[in-house]
Amino acid sequence: MSTQFTLPFASVARQFAQSALQANTLAFEGFERIVNLQLKSAEAGLKSSVEFLSEAGDVADLEGAKDIWPKSVALVKNSSEQLYSTSQEVLGQALKTSEAIGQLFRAEFQTASETVTKAASKAAKAAA
Repeated sequence: MSTQFTLPFASVARQFAQSALQANTLAFEGFERIVNLQLKSAEAGLKSSVEFLSEAGDVADLEGAKDIWPKSVALVKNSSEQLYSTSQEVLGQALKTSEAIGQLFRAEFQTASETVTKAASKAAKAAA
């Protein structure tokens, strides 16, 4: 009787370990995508800032400051929009990753439940 019940549990445990490895892989891939999104955003922001600062460095009088003022406002606006857009993409990627991991474990729990239920009913029949 113990071998009838032990084999399904060993199979389920092995399957859970494989699922945990898959979940870890999914999480790592999601993290990698998020980091890439943030790096691209930081690179674009840095490029815009450097361009603005190189232009602002040439300002020598009040008239030049008046001319550069709208560009500074545009830089802040664009940077804010880029930050918001990137945060939305990061959130979307995090949700996709968590949904994929959730689906993986949901399927595993269903399979494990079915396996254990079948093993328990077989053991009950054998005991009767």
